[in-house]
Amino acid sequence: MIVRNVADLDETDRDIKTPNWRSKRIVLAKEGVGFSVHETTLYAGTVNDFWYANHIEAVFVVEGEGELLDKGTGETHMLRPGSLYLLNHHDHHQLRPKTDMRTVCVFNPPVTGREVHDENGVYPLLREA
Repeated sequence: MIVRNVADLDETDRDIKTPNWRSKRIVLAKEGVGFSVHETTLYAGTVNDFWYANHIEAVFVVEGEGELLDKGTGETHMLRPGSLYLLNHHDHHQLRPKTDMRTVCVFNPPVTGREVHDENGVYPLLREA
């Protein structure tokens, strides 16, 4: 059994910070459970382009509001607490938080924590030894 508190991840190697967002990696590939779980906060006023070509991601909004753009269809969706979106077709998307948005994200396959978004917003598919 693994028990963690997200506050205990502050300033560790599981606490990833960028100018646009901060992600605390609660469960990673090395735990060997087939998915990873992150608490990610996206900062108000930022524009975030993502495309998880190698992963399926589910995102549940806990706090804040923003807009999700499906870059494939041009559709926009308003997000608020209680919203969930599932990128079940490796969808190109853009997030534009109106306020700081705190989310819980689940990735399959799991991320290792070493991934860095490339110029297209893609995480490489890394494996644990």
